[in-house]
Amino acid sequence: MSQIGKPPGDDALIRHGCEAVTCPPASRPWVLTAAILGSSMAFIDGTVVNVALPAIQHALHATAFQAQWVVESYALFLAALLLVGGSLGDHFGRRRIFALGIGIFALASVGCALAASVQQLIAARAVQGVGGALLVPGSLALISASFPEKERGRAIGTWSGFSGITAAIGPVLGGYLVDHYSWAWAFLINVPMAIAVLAIAWRHVPESRGGPAASGALDLWGAVLATLALGGIVYAFIEAPTQGWTSPAVLAALIAGVAGSVAFVAVELRVRSPMLPLALLRIGNFGGANLLTLLLYAALGGSLYFFPLNLIQVQGYSATVAGAALLPFILILFALSGWAGQLVDRFGPRLPLVIGPAIAAAGFALFAVPGVGASYWTAFFPAVVVLGLGMAVTVAPLTTTVMNAVGPDRAGIASGVNNAVSRTASVLAIAVFGVVMAWAFDAALADGLHAAGASTEASAFLEGQRSRLAGAELPPGLDAAAAAALRKIVAESFVAGFRWVMLLGAGLALLSALSAWMLIEKRPAAGQGEQGLPESR
Repeated sequence: MSQIGKPPGDDALIRHGCEAVTCPPASRPWVLTAAILGSSMAFIDGTVVNVALPAIQHALHATAFQAQWVVESYALFLAALLLVGGSLGDHFGRRRIFALGIGIFALASVGCALAASVQQLIAARAVQGVGGALLVPGSLALISASFPEKERGRAIGTWSGFSGITAAIGPVLGGYLVDHYSWAWAFLINVPMAIAVLAIAWRHVPESRGGPAASGALDLWGAVLATLALGGIVYAFIEAPTQGWTSPAVLAALIAGVAGSVAFVAVELRVRSPMLPLALLRIGNFGGANLLTLLLYAALGGSLYFFPLNLIQVQGYSATVAGAALLPFILILFALSGWAGQLVDRFGPRLPLVIGPAIAAAGFALFAVPGVGASYWTAFFPAVVVLGLGMAVTVAPLTTTVMNAVGPDRAGIASGVNNAVSRTASVLAIAVFGVVMAWAFDAALADGLHAAGASTEASAFLEGQRSRLAGAELPPGLDAAAAAALRKIVAESFVAGFRWVMLLGAGLALLSALSAWMLIEKRPAAGQGEQGLPESR
């Protein structure tokens, strides 16, 4: 659930992806179907896996930090390669790259389902991320390439509507499969969808390529360095709680990540066709909108990663119920998207981009209130609703602000950058929030065991289990009362960490509101987007 709903900029990517090619009217519904199913595979995978994590952790005897890698390995490659994936479609054919992405994604999904160890699962998830980076921008560009401008709006609306349905039913369906069959079916559900998409693409989707703007060289060095930078930093933060910050592996990864980040910026400033045109960030509203995106989506991705773990491992909910827990969030987001889209026209970009994240901050803070044994309807439901309202007020105005900040010829890359920023924020936040969770959990566990007068043997056993967080096993041979007491200490320790995570999310959301207040103009001047942009070198 770290990427719940559509990231910002998706609709804009479709609208400005490319010029339409010759596509028979009879084929257009098939093209739309292929794009919807292709996008749905990525949407479902971004939400289902979190619901399946407790079952995966138990079945594969994984630590909580290895479970983080199950999510992060996929999200890392998707975020780092998303922009270059769109460029590959422009160069070599959108249908070809889209179909290649679908094929890789499907084969990797089978690999995930057949994984006999958590290490195999992590590797398969990384390959899935590569496939996702090829299919996601391709699915969006296919609509723009195949529909004439007068029909594109309806196609966008249909795609967006089905995306909302997918975001709603995906976690519930995944939870049902986990509860009644196996966590492996959360991945195998992709296979029949992939077969259908490939069949449709082969028979009905015309090939298309980018225009003259896409004729530049691919920024492969940028893609490699982005992956190195993200991978190094994420590895350091995920592994530090178990290996320690002074571990050679952690220090090497952190140095590699920082060096990769510096090298990435240097390459993007010099390359002729950068995957991330840094000059765009000098536009006030565009830079401000992306800083807001980084902070707010870090809060959203990092916080919601731990929410289903709380529901399943601490509160005792089934995976199906946990998958349904964010349904109100999704329904509010999509029900209010049309109304929120008009806010920029009425009030300018600054006001909704300050108010929306501030409301979201209140939602994150409400998540920090419930303890062990909390009722969903009285404890978590209000937080879900408030967070949904805050994000609904934010998302559409955020996309509009990004698009209005640049000229029409740069709208595609601008929306792609904003989309990639949101995904990168989630990748980094899950790793960083994991450090906070581990610190708070360890401290609360030690205090709880001491206060309960736990035996030396029980304390030592749980000390060895702390890397599993709420999935920790109890010492063997305990009577029912002692087992219940220790289980309560473990659950309360996780809740202590969960509260820190949610309050950190609230703080990031407030910082995003502050960044909008300081950097976003009330009403940008007409034609602002093209001011101050140097020509590409």
